[in-house]
Amino acid sequence: MSSSVLLTKANTSFCLDLLKKLSEEDKSTNIFFSPFSISAAMAMVMMGARGNTAAQLSETLGFTEAMERVSADVPLMSSDPSGRNVRTQQISRLPNYLLKVFSCCPQCLKAQDEDQDDVHAKFSELLSDYDKEPALILSNRLYGEQSYVFDETFLVKTQKHYKAELETVDFRNNAEDSRLNINMWVEKQTKGHIVDLLSESVLDSRTTLVLVNAIYFKGKWKMQFNTEDTTEEEFRINKNETKPVKMMHIKSKFHTNSIPELNCEILEMPYEGEDLTMIIILPNDIEDDTTGLEKLEKELTFDRFMEWTRPDMMGWNTAHVKLPRFNMEETYDMKDVLSSLGIVDAFDVSRSNFSGMSRANDLVLSKVLHKAVVEVNEEGSEAAAASAAVINDRAVIVPTMFTADHPFLFFIQHKPTQMLLFAGRCCSPQ
Repeated sequence: MSSSVLLTKANTSFCLDLLKKLSEEDKSTNIFFSPFSISAAMAMVMMGARGNTAAQLSETLGFTEAMERVSADVPLMSSDPSGRNVRTQQISRLPNYLLKVFSCCPQCLKAQDEDQDDVHAKFSELLSDYDKEPALILSNRLYGEQSYVFDETFLVKTQKHYKAELETVDFRNNAEDSRLNINMWVEKQTKGHIVDLLSESVLDSRTTLVLVNAIYFKGKWKMQFNTEDTTEEEFRINKNETKPVKMMHIKSKFHTNSIPELNCEILEMPYEGEDLTMIIILPNDIEDDTTGLEKLEKELTFDRFMEWTRPDMMGWNTAHVKLPRFNMEETYDMKDVLSSLGIVDAFDVSRSNFSGMSRANDLVLSKVLHKAVVEVNEEGSEAAAASAAVINDRAVIVPTMFTADHPFLFFIQHKPTQMLLFAGRCCSPQ
């Protein structure tokens, strides 16, 4: 089972679920986040979770379904006609008192641990691959209360799989200094793009552990826009509103695809080296009463995304591309979003099970914070993101023009692994 197959399925499914959930909150706002950063941070959380808490994390992050789909023979699993994992579903729905009984079954515990180990080992393979990309920097770190005793196995595994060293800090007596220390590390790892990931009062004397993932990307287009061709043009925010933007122009050969059933076009714009690429999905026009993206966001699934962007479905065509310059800086408190997607017990002090982090099993996930920044211009793209989990006590129809003068979706992908590192929705270029 290759790392790219397993985690691409999980990461892409989680990315699209998250995009839809964030879109529900405001159908006309810009969105930008790193699904890989959030997944990596939450996978470290899952490493210390057990029982129902671990099952919910695995299912929401897409690991459970991905492993079912990739592996034809998974121990102790049976499937219903829809192909879902009956064992995991049944476990995740059990009340806590029955989970304790279930956890006494050594064979069941062993299967759950093996599933988790497989996920973390594959994250480790991906992180090693990304270390070879000069345009990418990925960093993980743990910050633990100096007086708290963490499970040694948990610390060894986070170091082994995520290269996340534990730095002991004094949350109990000096939470503010600890916050500034963490923010300084994130700012350094993201080349100054992510500032103040943790705001004042996020940490206090009850904070026990902070898990941080930071990702930074700076790529130059393989075919760069000429700044002299950039002009001021109108961007249609919706059917009734427009705003002036700096519109970049280039005519060159690109991989493109047309999706008639959803009336949209796809453009792939590679960065230097071609391992990293931006995929833009653009409706042909604004057809709904908001941004024109509602139908696309609703219908976009893992299978469709992978089918539409398959190399043999993307034609190599000459296109005149018009793309606005834009910057985004988005900050999210992910607790409510992740809870609505299925991660519930981790945030509940009476139900959380992080006995893999500490034998005392007295920990609860209180915050999941994510901040992401992107700049797209004539030279290329610069993007950064950081996530922190705080624990407390297809026949191609060739478009002659690709004119992104109205809202569109975009993704920054690592092509060799097909992993979506960043995802966004541009509704109003800044």
